[in-house]
Amino acid sequence: MEINLISDTVTKPTPGMLKAMMSAEVGDDVFKEDPSVNALEEKVAALFGMDSALFFPSGTMANQTAIKIHTNPGDQLICDKYAHVYNYEGGGVSFNSGVSCKLVDGHRGMMKASQVEEAINPPDFYHSPLTSLVCIENTTNKGGGACWDFEELKEIREICDRHQLGYHLDGARLWNALVAKGETAKAYGQLFDTVSVCLSKGLGCPVGSVLVGKKAFMDKALRVRKVLGGGMRQAGYLAAAGIYALDHHLNRLEEDHIKARELGDQLQKLPYVKQVEPIETNIIIFQVDEARCSSDKFHNALTEKQIRIIGMGQGKLRMVTHMDYTDEMHRHTLKTLETLNDL
Repeated sequence: MEINLISDTVTKPTPGMLKAMMSAEVGDDVFKEDPSVNALEEKVAALFGMDSALFFPSGTMANQTAIKIHTNPGDQLICDKYAHVYNYEGGGVSFNSGVSCKLVDGHRGMMKASQVEEAINPPDFYHSPLTSLVCIENTTNKGGGACWDFEELKEIREICDRHQLGYHLDGARLWNALVAKGETAKAYGQLFDTVSVCLSKGLGCPVGSVLVGKKAFMDKALRVRKVLGGGMRQAGYLAAAGIYALDHHLNRLEEDHIKARELGDQLQKLPYVKQVEPIETNIIIFQVDEARCSSDKFHNALTEKQIRIIGMGQGKLRMVTHMDYTDEMHRHTLKTLETLNDL
């Protein structure tokens, strides 16, 4: 059997989700007449206690829309150097919004409030870009699924208010953080101006993200989504998957977290594994001692055993657990790792 641990995006719909999709009531969402899309948007808005929500085909488009509605060309946003909006969205910040990024050297993708304040350009110094937005990613992908300290996020909110900055959360894996830390979506809705959440990662949907926020921003978001080509017609078949996932797949995320920790424990026992980063959710990032075993050699050894993982660059490797990674697959992977002591 092939075991795919390259990402939690590789999942396929469950039988229950497929049944919900095939029985969905649909309409033309470009005219806002798809009842299933409307129901999903209302459900997510209510979860966060925010004014409205908008369904998107991808998390990247949701984030890019949020950046566009918070900024003007020539502005600058503040984010951590590991941020998804900077590293993994194809340069969309500059292409779509004409905005630059002020990168902060945080820890595992997480900045301190003091670092954010230091990164703000003086608004009356017209030689530098105007700082207009702070972007947060929770959990942090490149940071190994790390979860932010909510108190730190509150301090950053105060800085944003003091300097009249927008505050956007890239919450692609926020569901994992909520489960891992026992937090609520409503608490995040009270803190941020806009929040994007992904349905096609840990929740197992085939497609889709949702941008949720305050009405003043979301009225603009509909127009920006149109400009970016994100209007879909009978998208209710996809939205029904999202509704099903929110009703049935949220609590089970803890299973992925447990498996990730067990994989991390096993990796740490291998003599040539130099470091396994702390594991809070479903992402395992680790490094091998290149003098004893190259990352390519370890990667290839797993590939030969039909276990797929991914390289992150700079000698880092990543595994991601997910709902299609079964208990049987997990036992097999742990046992396989035990046999790789002598690479």
